[in-house]
Amino acid sequence: MTARAYLDHNATTPLRAVARAAMLRAFDQPGNASSAHAEGRAVRALLEDARAQVAGALGGPAAGVVLTSGGTEALNLVLTPTLEIGGRGFDVLLTGAGEHPAVLAGHRFAPERAKTVALMPSGALDLDALAAALAGLQGARPLLALQAANNETGAVQPVAAAAALVHQAGGALVCDAVQGAGKIPVSFAGLEADALVVSGHKFGGPVGAAALCFREEASHIGDVMIRGGGQERGARAGTQNVAAVCGMAAALAEAEGAREEESIRLAALRDGLEAEILRRDPQAAIFGREAARLPNTLAFALPGMEAQLLLIRLDVEGVAVSAGSACAAGKTKPSHVLAAMGVSPELAGGALRVSLGWSSTQADCARFLSALDDAAAALRARASRQASKQASAC
Repeated sequence: MTARAYLDHNATTPLRAVARAAMLRAFDQPGNASSAHAEGRAVRALLEDARAQVAGALGGPAAGVVLTSGGTEALNLVLTPTLEIGGRGFDVLLTGAGEHPAVLAGHRFAPERAKTVALMPSGALDLDALAAALAGLQGARPLLALQAANNETGAVQPVAAAAALVHQAGGALVCDAVQGAGKIPVSFAGLEADALVVSGHKFGGPVGAAALCFREEASHIGDVMIRGGGQERGARAGTQNVAAVCGMAAALAEAEGAREEESIRLAALRDGLEAEILRRDPQAAIFGREAARLPNTLAFALPGMEAQLLLIRLDVEGVAVSAGSACAAGKTKPSHVLAAMGVSPELAGGALRVSLGWSSTQADCARFLSALDDAAAALRARASRQASKQASAC
């Protein structure tokens, strides 16, 4: 069997060798990080070194890092009215209209206390709409949840500008940096966020390890979700997945170390794919093209083509991509992100996402383009046959 072209890194990035090595070292340690004996202390040292490594990459305090099983858990945990930043909780949650379902469906605010802020057609948050939403709060303290970058279109969000508006209104900002970490600069200093969420499998670490990171270690969550032991300073009970956390930390360090060079390489591959798609079909729609985008992400649609049918054809040809977000696999309704950008349901139904990563090559891109040509030709031929049958029947 010939090698496949894996172009779905925004869903999960293949495990990096450094992450695998870090995990194997941790697997060799038999202790529990909460045990007081020598074996437990050895495991605790691995855990705390990894925690400090994650905190250092983001520019925050190690004591402000809460380790979780994934980005979804971290976002569900932090988006609650009982989150205390600066000694106070929050009255209202504001979310960008293109946020991940872990935010839109996973927060713990009452429905009447959650408000959505519009996107611009480019896919970036509408800062004027945010300012208007903040102005209408009548003294209620706001918490804004905003992605560093959108997982479907790659559109980079104006986090620092949004944070300035929210802070001026006395609120705070939680940044879902799951798609941004390792691809664009993500730090407390650069984004001015009050909390950041990262997830290991998006930058070459293992599935099952993520981190909720606070800018101020005194930040507190009143109603935690997983209760029991006192792990993670009481914020998240349960024995930590030390091997996965070590793999996440090692992967983040390598991704951050190579980020600038990789961004240039991946943007060149992405831009080459985009140019070839438009050369083949000038009517192709490129989503998020007017915004700053993640260097690895290309979301597009070919008019008249159904994404799920293209996806199946590409998979048969040995190419893995997504129809929008992998987290919404099996969905039948159009992407809420594209709908918020004003994209018609018909065009949104054809949206494909190609996302590159550390293992992607020019050969992968060439294989994708060849497979896309074959898939599109086959679907057009099928549509022509169906049209001919319908005409004959009439």
